[in-house]
Amino acid sequence: MERELALELVRVTELAALAAAPWMGRGDKNSADGAATEAMRRMFDTVSIRGTVVIGEGEMDEAPMLYIGEEVGSTQGPAVDVAVDPLEGTEIVARGLNNAMSVLAVAPSGQLLHAPDMYMEKLAVGPALAGKLSLLDPIRTTVEKAALALSKPISELTVTILDRSRHAELVRDLRETGVRIKLLSDGDVAGAMAPAFPEAGIDLYVGSGGAPEGVLAAAALKCLGGEIQGRLMPEDEAQRERCVAMGIADPRELLTMDAMIGDGDVIFSATGITPGEFLGGVRYLPDQRAETQSVVMRAKTRTIRYIRSLHYLPNKPLVQKR
Repeated sequence: MERELALELVRVTELAALAAAPWMGRGDKNSADGAATEAMRRMFDTVSIRGTVVIGEGEMDEAPMLYIGEEVGSTQGPAVDVAVDPLEGTEIVARGLNNAMSVLAVAPSGQLLHAPDMYMEKLAVGPALAGKLSLLDPIRTTVEKAALALSKPISELTVTILDRSRHAELVRDLRETGVRIKLLSDGDVAGAMAPAFPEAGIDLYVGSGGAPEGVLAAAALKCLGGEIQGRLMPEDEAQRERCVAMGIADPRELLTMDAMIGDGDVIFSATGITPGEFLGGVRYLPDQRAETQSVVMRAKTRTIRYIRSLHYLPNKPLVQKR
């Protein structure tokens, strides 16, 4: 993939974020998601790729999708796999909370896992813990290994996890170890990325979330030098059969980074919609302008670019202030 593609892709997440931002705090997550999806789809038309969506919006959200198998891009340029979440954190935007983003990842064709839309058990860490922990270990063992590797007491570790009833036992076990816990209302991709950003103050991300979001997080963490491990959680025979149909012979096998995103190049782009630990949200300015903050990264070079952009909204017909 050409390095110039990274800057083309950030324009895609920027427009999706600008389209979703007017719905912040309005309690209508589907309209916010629909606006972001349509903006992302239209902006993809300007990008010089022959892309196929292999990770689209989760069906769990019952919201508009960039559907799996959809062709995106200008039809000129390299053939690539595309993973997208135009609005990562639909409920966050609807409620006016922090850490909503627009995200995408692109890799050479055939490289990204076609993750089925179901839950995935996850363990995500930053560079200091990459290669040193295992999702297969009990959580107490994981915490002890992390504290030893980071040379600090368990009481100074911070673990983040989605605030869900399914995590009640895991949260109880974590509290018994003495770690600090940060509960997230939503934001699965941002949560998994957080340990790779020192300013976030997070050491581990654990628990279960969407499998498609796991692949997006894997793309980001590869660029950042971090690591995520996953294991699918099919809930019935139909979901197990779906895994097999998508090429995953053993749905409960441990999925490494290479299994999720391959060992080649990956480009990841994210633009903040609402403020978060490592990206600011869309900010409206005088004279019909808006500011966005984005990060775009490439695994091959491990280059991380933070981009602050000022947009003149009348020149963006897909963005409407509500």
